[in-house]
Amino acid sequence: MTIFSKIIKGEIPSFKVAEDDRYYAFLDINPIKKGHTLVIPKLPEPEADYIFDLDDEVLAGLMVFAKKVAVGIKAATGCKRVGVAVLGMEVNHVHVHLVPLDSERDMLFTNPKLQLPANEMAEIANSIAQAIDPV
Repeated sequence: MTIFSKIIKGEIPSFKVAEDDRYYAFLDINPIKKGHTLVIPKLPEPEADYIFDLDDEVLAGLMVFAKKVAVGIKAATGCKRVGVAVLGMEVNHVHVHLVPLDSERDMLFTNPKLQLPANEMAEIANSIAQAIDPV
C-alpha cells in the first residue's frame, strides 16, 4: 500500500482540496509553489504507478477532475496558468502535479521546495476548495 492510498483512507493526514468517489486532490507537502496540488485516482490494490497503465475511462476521469481542481487553483491563487506534470517517480501511485504558474520557471522541480507552516497549508487548501465548490 502506498502513502497515497493511506492518505485516501485517512490513515495519514493531508490538506485535502477536493474529493469524489474516484479521485482525491491534496496539497503537496513539499511544494515548489504555493498551491502545488497532487491529484490521484482512488485505485484498488495493487495501485497503478504509471499513468499510461490506467484504464482509458480512469485516465480521462483523472484529467477531467484535475481540470476542475486547476480552475480552483487559478481562482484561489491568482496565477496566470496552472501547469500539469506527470512524473510518477517519487511515489508508486499515479499522480498528477498541478502547479500555479506565473512563469515557466515556476514549473522547475529542481526549484527549492517551500516549507510552509500547517496553518498556511490549511488556509491554501481551504481557499482552493472554496474556489472549486463555493458555499
